[in-house]
Amino acid sequence: MNQLFYANTADGDYATFFYAEYDDTTRKLRYANCGHLAGLLLRGDGSVERLTSTATVLGLFAEWECAVEERQLFAGDALVLYTDGVTESSNDAGEEFGEERATKALMRNREKAPGAMIEAVVEEVRKFRAGEQQDDVTLIVAKCGE
Repeated sequence: MNQLFYANTADGDYATFFYAEYDDTTRKLRYANCGHLAGLLLRGDGSVERLTSTATVLGLFAEWECAVEERQLFAGDALVLYTDGVTESSNDAGEEFGEERATKALMRNREKAPGAMIEAVVEEVRKFRAGEQQDDVTLIVAKCGE
């Protein structure tokens, strides 16, 4: 994929990318994070694990390598992916919503179904920000069932 981006975009253009595969039989998540915001694993025990970059962004470099990491999921765990429109929403003082505030909002709402969890966090972002939203606010939540 990097070669396609590198060959078909202008110099300096790039894309962040998060790819994940989940095996429901083994409950294993394999992922590659190419410069995207860290995905979050909200663990059933209340801990949070960040799924940080395993490679740089796509399209900037002709030579590029990407590692794939794996995590074991358990009942009650939730995978959360989000765009910078969530973390970069700012209030009247110019303060960003940020990853810490987003994580706390997710944790407060972790017992809800994925759709309700998304709605609650997006509502917190909406109440926090000043004026018109400047970027997309995208959240994906997937929960590991019993």
